[in-house]
Amino acid sequence: MGWRMRRCLLLILLVGAAVSAAEVPPKAAIASAHPLATAAGMKILRQGGNAFDAAVAVAAALAVVEPAGSGLGGGGFFLLHRAASGRAVMLDAREKAPLAAGRDMYLDGAGKVIARASIDGPLAAGIPGLPAALAYLAENHGRLPLSRTLAPAIRLAREGFEVGPGYLRQVARRLEVLRRYPQTAAIFLQNGDKPRPGFRLVQKDLAKVLEAIAAEGKAGFYRGWVAERLLDSVREGGGIWQARDLKRYRVVERRPVEGDFRGIHIVSAAPPSSGGVVLLETLNILSPYAMHTLAPVTLKHLVVEAWRRAYRDRALYLGDPDFVHIPLARLLSPDYAAGLRAAVRLDKALPSDYLNPAPEKAEGADTTHFSILDREGNRVAATLSVNYLFGSGFVAGGTGVLLNDEMDDFSIKPGTPNIYGLVGGEANAIAPGKRMLSSMTPTFLETRDRVAIVGTPGGSRIISMVTLAVLDFAAGFPPSLWVKWPRYHHQYLPDEIQFEPGALSAAERRTLQAMGHRLHPLASRYGNMQAILWDKKKGTVEAASDPRGEGASSVE
Repeated sequence: MGWRMRRCLLLILLVGAAVSAAEVPPKAAIASAHPLATAAGMKILRQGGNAFDAAVAVAAALAVVEPAGSGLGGGGFFLLHRAASGRAVMLDAREKAPLAAGRDMYLDGAGKVIARASIDGPLAAGIPGLPAALAYLAENHGRLPLSRTLAPAIRLAREGFEVGPGYLRQVARRLEVLRRYPQTAAIFLQNGDKPRPGFRLVQKDLAKVLEAIAAEGKAGFYRGWVAERLLDSVREGGGIWQARDLKRYRVVERRPVEGDFRGIHIVSAAPPSSGGVVLLETLNILSPYAMHTLAPVTLKHLVVEAWRRAYRDRALYLGDPDFVHIPLARLLSPDYAAGLRAAVRLDKALPSDYLNPAPEKAEGADTTHFSILDREGNRVAATLSVNYLFGSGFVAGGTGVLLNDEMDDFSIKPGTPNIYGLVGGEANAIAPGKRMLSSMTPTFLETRDRVAIVGTPGGSRIISMVTLAVLDFAAGFPPSLWVKWPRYHHQYLPDEIQFEPGALSAAERRTLQAMGHRLHPLASRYGNMQAILWDKKKGTVEAASDPRGEGASSVE
């Protein structure tokens, strides 16, 4: 072989190595809503687990250390990307309505909504999906057994941990319902009252349930002694769960929704989450505008007008795709977005009442999110929930499992807002075995040189927060700013711009009001975004946790 040939081969090998290195992250990263959960995930990565094993550890640990936002009694969505195949999939672990549920189960004889019936107590609980998701992840995507990945959560539940100020604030907001149920009060309160600083939360019954899942997988929760105790307790408390509800629960792998915005490929949650559809519809409406040339107040006005239209479609069309037809291709079409954009003016707001047709008249810090990137390039964006703070407030006796109140995410009565102010239509009406609509928006963003993993809790504001993160990513800002900057929001109804302190200047407020917008300043900040950015060109990985929460990010 001549020297020229050897030199060519060497160059080919060097170029190939450089390309290969660029496609493998130099470090792994986790960002979650609690330092103990982040630490649990990093421990699993160090033990040879992949991102999916770490997701099991983080989700289970959050179920222990952040009971106000998620838990074994809840569910959620796991957006997964497997580096080896380049394939993304959404694991749908959303709760389901009990088979004994009915369309008007929360209405009285006069057809009026029974106050808080879909929010407090076991009648408000859907069939949990998180335990099934943990087992599914381990069996189909992970490398390590559940006995390894659940070990950190089991230890935290059995030995306890000192709660932070966030927990104390959350308890104060739900103190009345937590006091109502003795099993709940015995775990989360201190002598029947709000715990004092330094309180150690110990959950030995929950540790036993986690041990059952570690030993038996999905059957450890949905059958056997755990299932029996869940069913007995729920029925004694006035709920309607049956053994067949638990036995028939399945997680579903769904194809995520995908789209493009200014050179960014976006992969996000599909129905029964509304998150990805509303996000992509919003971005399609905004895509033609030269945003860098617009005044900041004009850009905010346009973003609000896009949200107004996309959230309207959420109310009209979205629900469980196994039960209702969703015109997904139309909603995600750039041509459809162009039609919606035609009525957008740069100088004037269009009142939501003018959008036709409207729904037939007659979700805060409640939820959690984590993002994971491993050194192979596998990714997880997971948003999990029990819905409102501490879910239904009801702990099933002898299990330590705090049940969700996700039934409130159905349209209890079309046109009537839920606890987050979202209005829904017939597509999201209650039906036996149906999954309720969600706003959860776990999302991947990718260009040739950059990859982002992002999501947040926040009820109906989740989608708007992720929208702003996409715009920040497009503008080249780092994740530390995506999670930090003040936020604003609009969701079609109520017809108002809600905004955090500092999100709108005094001059912007005057201009927006002159355009016809109604403004609703918020006294406190919202959201708890967890984000990761892998810059392939620079060879760097960054992670950031929202300073509004008590989360932690780790890169190593």
